[in-house]
Amino acid sequence: MRFEDLFIAATGVWLPPAVPADGVTPGSPRSDGITSVTVSRSESAPEMATRAARSALARAGHRGDDIRLLLHANVYYQGHDLWAPASFIQRYAEVGDCPAIEIRQMSNGGMAALGLAACHLVAAGDGAAALITAADRFCPPGFDRWRSDAGTVYADGGAAIVLSRGAGFARLRCLVTESDPGLERMHRGDDPFGVEPFSVRGRVDLDAAKRAFLAKAGISESVARVAARQHMTIKRALAEAESNLTDIDWFVLPNFGRRRLELTYIGPYGIDIERTTWPWGRRVGHLGAGDQLAGLDHLAATGRLRPGDRCLLAGVGAGFTWSCAVVEVLAAPGYPAREDDMARKEGPDDR
Repeated sequence: MRFEDLFIAATGVWLPPAVPADGVTPGSPRSDGITSVTVSRSESAPEMATRAARSALARAGHRGDDIRLLLHANVYYQGHDLWAPASFIQRYAEVGDCPAIEIRQMSNGGMAALGLAACHLVAAGDGAAALITAADRFCPPGFDRWRSDAGTVYADGGAAIVLSRGAGFARLRCLVTESDPGLERMHRGDDPFGVEPFSVRGRVDLDAAKRAFLAKAGISESVARVAARQHMTIKRALAEAESNLTDIDWFVLPNFGRRRLELTYIGPYGIDIERTTWPWGRRVGHLGAGDQLAGLDHLAATGRLRPGDRCLLAGVGAGFTWSCAVVEVLAAPGYPAREDDMARKEGPDDR
């Protein structure tokens, strides 16, 4: 969908300290070029999302009552059972009483939430804004950040974007989402439905599910389906933004390992890896639903964005869904130096 008056007012991120590759040799199948990964020692995913949300709201200059919708995207366990993490974020980020909804679209969750928020704001009045957050904490025993999904190292952290009908440092030109439900079993495999979490397997093992799926669906056909749908998503987004790949200054891509990133994006589209968020992403790891939100924040907070720049944000998640957005920078964000370090000292005190 093409948009005319939707703006990114601000971004925010809260990442715990990065630790070295935990004894895994950089370049090995398990690390695949990831040199460090952010690991939470105590903060839950909703707490990290709240910190990121506070930073984004402060940067945007928005009060909580300005927010008409809060969407929280995630992939993994949020810390409690039968509980609404979006409402926690709404409470402690002091967002008011707007609808607060959780989005579970796996690694494409942040992008899916951005698209849903954009459509919601189209129907809202001038000055309305939405808050999108994404956060995960991938920890044992249920998840092994190094081994649960070969080719991707999973990281902990929170990210946020304030989307506005008023003004912002960048304009959201368009956002396109495609899906192919015929691929949903790639992350389910032959496992039966469980009666409670981890009743079938004691640890997430995406490789086992993929092997079972590909044994029946076929590798060539599955790879072709994934590539074709992704190509269509990017092609549609560029057309709606009236852009070509050569017009794109920055590519905000998933924080995959190097090989998966090259096979999925770098090689097929001839992208210069230095024009992507890989140099940053390899020091962070895959933030679940938050790679694109955090990646855009990195470009903004480090002064890389210049007026006139165009950024392409691409995401993919199990299901499968693909999303692609084109953002046009209108002005340098002007974020204060070391604000993210300051944000790490803040957070919800009353739990």
